[in-house]
Amino acid sequence: MQVYTGRCSAATRFEPSRACGGYSLFPEAVLSRVHEYEITVDPSAIDANGHANNVEFVRWMQEAAVAHADARGLTAATRDSGATWVVRSHRIEYAKPAFAGDRVRVLTWVADFRRAFSLRRYRFIRVSDGALLARGETDWVFVDVAGRRPKSVPEGLKSMLELPPLDWEP
Repeated sequence: MQVYTGRCSAATRFEPSRACGGYSLFPEAVLSRVHEYEITVDPSAIDANGHANNVEFVRWMQEAAVAHADARGLTAATRDSGATWVVRSHRIEYAKPAFAGDRVRVLTWVADFRRAFSLRRYRFIRVSDGALLARGETDWVFVDVAGRRPKSVPEGLKSMLELPPLDWEP
C-alpha cells in the first residue's frame, strides 16, 4: 500500500477508494493495529431525542473491542491464561448524533499496556459523510479468574498486538 502525503478531508480518510487516489493517509503498519467494526444504527437504539442513545455507544465499544480481541486471538489466549478483562472505566466525548439507519464505522485500537491495565481507544465515524460522531476510550483491567484479582498482562498477550505510536489518532 502506498502512503498519501498530501491532504484529504476527514470524509476520505477512511474511504481511500473515494479520494486520495486510492492511497491511505497512514502507513500500513499503523493501519494494521486498528480494527474496524461496522454497525447500522437500529431504530431500537433511538431515544426520546431522536438520535442514538448514549448507552448504545458503550455497547458498540464493547462489541468492537471483543471483535478485535477475537480477530487477533486474544480472547482465547486470555482464557487460556486463566484470566479475563473487565472494564475499569469508559470515557466518551460526543461530537455529532447518530440516527436510525446510519452506518457507523467504529475504529478501535489498544493504545497502551500498564502492568495489569490496558487503554483502548475508539473513533465513531458515520460512513455516509465521514463525520466524526464520537471518540472514546476504555481502561481495561486484566484479572485472574481464580483469584479475582488484577494481575500483570503476560508478555505473550502483549506481543499479539502492535501498539501505534504514542498519542497517535486516526
